[in-house]
Amino acid sequence: MTETEFDVSDDVEAVVEDTELPRRLKDQVYETIESREVGTEQADEIARAVESRYVDTRVDPLDPVGTVSAQSIGEPGTQMTMNTFHYAGVAEIDVTQGLPRLIELVDARKTPDTPMMTVYLDEDYADDREKAHEVVWNIEATRILALGDVSTNVADMRVQIDLNEDTLEERMITPEEVAEIIEDELGVTAVQQGTRIEFGPEQPSYRDLLQLVEELREIVFKGLEEVSRVVVRKEDANPAAQATADDEETSASGEEFVLYTEGSAFGDVLSIEGVDASRTTCNNIHEIYRNLGVEAARESIINETMDTLREQGLDDVNVRHLMLVADIMTTRGTIESIGRHGIAGSKDSVLARAAYEVTVNHLLDAAIHGEIDDLNGVIENVIVGKPIKLGTGDVDLRMGSLMSGSGSASD
Repeated sequence: MTETEFDVSDDVEAVVEDTELPRRLKDQVYETIESREVGTEQADEIARAVESRYVDTRVDPLDPVGTVSAQSIGEPGTQMTMNTFHYAGVAEIDVTQGLPRLIELVDARKTPDTPMMTVYLDEDYADDREKAHEVVWNIEATRILALGDVSTNVADMRVQIDLNEDTLEERMITPEEVAEIIEDELGVTAVQQGTRIEFGPEQPSYRDLLQLVEELREIVFKGLEEVSRVVVRKEDANPAAQATADDEETSASGEEFVLYTEGSAFGDVLSIEGVDASRTTCNNIHEIYRNLGVEAARESIINETMDTLREQGLDDVNVRHLMLVADIMTTRGTIESIGRHGIAGSKDSVLARAAYEVTVNHLLDAAIHGEIDDLNGVIENVIVGKPIKLGTGDVDLRMGSLMSGSGSASD
């Protein structure tokens, strides 16, 4: 039996396995045959039809796929806007879209202009607003101004904090915990009475008093420092998750709470209770690479570029062009940019590197180190006026002498 889990006869299996189809397509053929309960002849027709379509859509050998992909992405890119739009209908969160986002991705910038995460919740939290907000307060950075009012008593050289009881209860933090965090972070002795906390500098100093207030405002009492805000939205549940959900109410309603964050701390958020780590994602490809590996980063590059084009109404760009770009950016096991500090600047060909940017520097370095250009690529052959090694340019013909009786041959 094959690696598939479908129940088909040996004859049908032999027919399908005899094709040139990749395993993924063979599995789909098996699934179709099983669902329709067809015979061997019909199974053979289905398999041959799929194989014919598959062979017809394959790229011909020596086709310039890189050039086609560049044109296929670049031409629609000229129609993209240069603005930042509200993200997916969430009016409170702005995320870079359009051409700036596309440039951001292919440049493999370490930090996006507007980092954000899309946080999905486990079944027990996804359909309960109160439980969803428990996760929110574990993610969103809670600073002192969100918990109460801060004032200074210059006469006594004291900082006074009046905490809000309702806010403390909502965010599930006690005055004692707030006072303890202040002591640990600022190195002062805090006096806590009910919802009031007081502390001051060791020596009376107006400058030190103001410095303490400034440092106090930066302390994160709960949540993740990188996440400044979290927006909760109720939207249609993921079909795959819904199909496997044990919670009848979630399955019946088909809706779940999803969190959108301003700021990103992808690795930390995955370990928070209630977060569905299998679906949660962020728009920082480097964070995904650090936490999930290069294959996940490749998928993220594909999805982010496709989503960016789709937001602009350019979803007719075939995903295979974006897959090629993502493959090139991640082929060495890390994320490299397309520019001169990444892929273009690390090519083996001296002329190819020089043709991109800082021409004199590349040629000078090559001359100093005695580099040799084998003229294997497109750019370097165009520069020296030779046929490029693609299509018919990669086929050499040699004509033998007719007098000797030898015919033409392909070299």
